[in-house]
Amino acid sequence: MNLLLTVFEIVAPVFLLAGIGFVWVKLGFEYRLQFVTRLAVTLAVPSLIFVALMQTEIPAGELTRFTVAAIAGHIVLAVAFEVFVRLGGLDRRTYLAPLIFGNTGNLGLPLCLFAFGQAGLGFAVVFLAVTALFSFTYGIYLVAGKGAFGKVAREPMVWATLLGALFLWRGWETPVFLTNTLDLLGQMAIPMMLITVGVAIARLTTRKLGQAVWLSLLKLAVCFVLGWGIAVAFDLDAVAFGVLLVQMCTPVAVTSYLLAERFDADSDAVAGLVMVSTVLSVAALPIILAIVL
Repeated sequence: MNLLLTVFEIVAPVFLLAGIGFVWVKLGFEYRLQFVTRLAVTLAVPSLIFVALMQTEIPAGELTRFTVAAIAGHIVLAVAFEVFVRLGGLDRRTYLAPLIFGNTGNLGLPLCLFAFGQAGLGFAVVFLAVTALFSFTYGIYLVAGKGAFGKVAREPMVWATLLGALFLWRGWETPVFLTNTLDLLGQMAIPMMLITVGVAIARLTTRKLGQAVWLSLLKLAVCFVLGWGIAVAFDLDAVAFGVLLVQMCTPVAVTSYLLAERFDADSDAVAGLVMVSTVLSVAALPIILAIVL
């Protein structure tokens, strides 16, 4: 009973905030998605990442091992789903990127923070940075037929991770006034991202729900099995183990839909994956948390 209550206390705020965004749009209120998203990824999330890494008490060696595990996780997922898409005769440009990349920012960060505390947030932001690195290069290449390697160098989340890791390694601290400012900016990231998820889901439409259901179930099962295997192979401790598993099992990111729409892939199919996998995560992620807590 205590475990169920703990899991509920972790996941309820996450999905309630997403629900607020969903209801907000359905009531007809204005929500400028592009502006809020840019504010989040340019200022709020990088501030959250930098402060979380700078102030974390996780040994640098453990973060390094987790980083390698996160990279391995993305590579293994890419190989597994590449084989599946080819054998299944699915359109590679449409389906491969959504199957590989999860919503490790909007949903992954708050879940890991609430479930595992500041240590969990430290690991989670590293996983998010790895996801961003792969999605801005390999992910865009899959959909557009070309990479965006220059975009990575301009991505604030990547620089925030590198600077946060440097400050952690050297034991540096920013002046108190700057730390407090960045901390305030970072505090708005999680509620902003969660509400934005609800807004995005409310605005999506699709006619391919049937296919999205079995693909979402498949993605969840593959990610869980491979995530568990990688966590064991790298001998991660309990918190890092849980964060890796949760982050790998997050639903399809809304950015996958935006990329499909921008580069003329089947955005309707991707919208179905985003919607179904997110709804599925309402039931799946609490179970996963109950397993690892």
